[in-house]
Amino acid sequence: MANSHDLIVLGAGNAGFAPAGIAKAAGQSVLVVENTDFGGTCPIRGCVPKKVLVAAGETLQHIASAKEHKISASFNSIDWPALMERKDTFTDGVAEMMEDSLKGRDIDTVTGTAKFTGKHEVEINGEKYEAKKFVIATGSKPRNLPIPGFDHAISSDDILQLQKVPKSLVFIGAGVIGLEFSHVFSRAGSKVTIIELADRPLPGLDADAVAALTEESKRIGIEILTSANTKSIEKSGAGFKVTVEHDGKERTIDADVVANGSGRIADVEDLNLEAAGVHHDRHVIAVDEHLRSVSNPDIYVAGDANAQAGPQLSPVATYEGRIVGHNLTHDGDLQTASYLNIPSCVFTVPPLASVGYQEAAAEAAGLKFAVKTNDLTSWRSAKTYAEHAAYAKVLVEEGTGKILGAHLLGHGAPETIHLFAFAITYGVTAEQLSNTIYAYPTFMSDVKFLI
Repeated sequence: MANSHDLIVLGAGNAGFAPAGIAKAAGQSVLVVENTDFGGTCPIRGCVPKKVLVAAGETLQHIASAKEHKISASFNSIDWPALMERKDTFTDGVAEMMEDSLKGRDIDTVTGTAKFTGKHEVEINGEKYEAKKFVIATGSKPRNLPIPGFDHAISSDDILQLQKVPKSLVFIGAGVIGLEFSHVFSRAGSKVTIIELADRPLPGLDADAVAALTEESKRIGIEILTSANTKSIEKSGAGFKVTVEHDGKERTIDADVVANGSGRIADVEDLNLEAAGVHHDRHVIAVDEHLRSVSNPDIYVAGDANAQAGPQLSPVATYEGRIVGHNLTHDGDLQTASYLNIPSCVFTVPPLASVGYQEAAAEAAGLKFAVKTNDLTSWRSAKTYAEHAAYAKVLVEEGTGKILGAHLLGHGAPETIHLFAFAITYGVTAEQLSNTIYAYPTFMSDVKFLI
């Protein structure tokens, strides 16, 4: 059959590129299928273009704190269309470059939407393709909420295409997307409101670090309503009216733009998984410890499409993709995934970075540990940069002195967290970290006082 391959990879993001390359290097014939842009969400519609806006937000914060540095400066305006053009320079041509990189390694590609028509067969653009093995790496899509009028809420993709700063902006959901964009738009002049059903923002992250970030978010003018139930979103003139129930009362919030900040789910519902014999619960595919479908072990799942395993992070997608690539080419030596040493960052201003265990999870694992917390706002590393929020929490195992987890808030957090990730990966102890000499004065030099 002309359309027959050893491996078909559904999705050309980080989670798909890794196994495709590994399988090809092992001598397998490989086809990669992508229904939108080769390269996936992160470099085109996610972390890369978003970070351009975050960098602008950081600059706006520097301007806002100029007086504390005894500098006479003020925020006059932002050329938002020009900023969007700058953002586009980071994404233009990426899809073509990524597809060319596959073709350059003699990996076949096709653009289209794949649906399973059998355990070893898919249909793409009306043609049938078969393979011995498959990798589902189709990424994620915005989570839709059962709220009347929720179709008015724009996605993160749409936010990255806004051509002007809205005067008022409401986020439904206080997840990573909602918090990161809120910090950008609030500093750019928007009146931002976040509505969260849970009792705090970022419910998956360390509560104390999030509390410090929440206070800073409120300080810069973001209104955060927690334990709040969004009742409806209605069109109203050129904008919208968002009705919310909060503290036992119902109120209406006017907004020029309403955005979906509730996160993303695996984009697998339209793959016709039943035809492939893949057990799933809507967007959650049941996988084993080797990232294979429990009901069809010839199908692997990696990246955001793997809702059962790691967090939705670009490095996790690459990591899982490499594990899948190894398992596809090493039948007798299968690898499993571990996520405790993978750091994550919320790119607010200041940013929040985490790695390893939180306290409840460490206790559930039966670990004995000490917790050291510090409000760093009075420390030189924070005062030098006029930071109003800086915090650290580190978990150290009793007896061994090994680092179990770290949760940092501050301008240096996204870089310093990698030292803790390294320590967790290689069993470096708190004493060894303390005895290391660091350049001073730096955020990193505080490490010996954090543990």
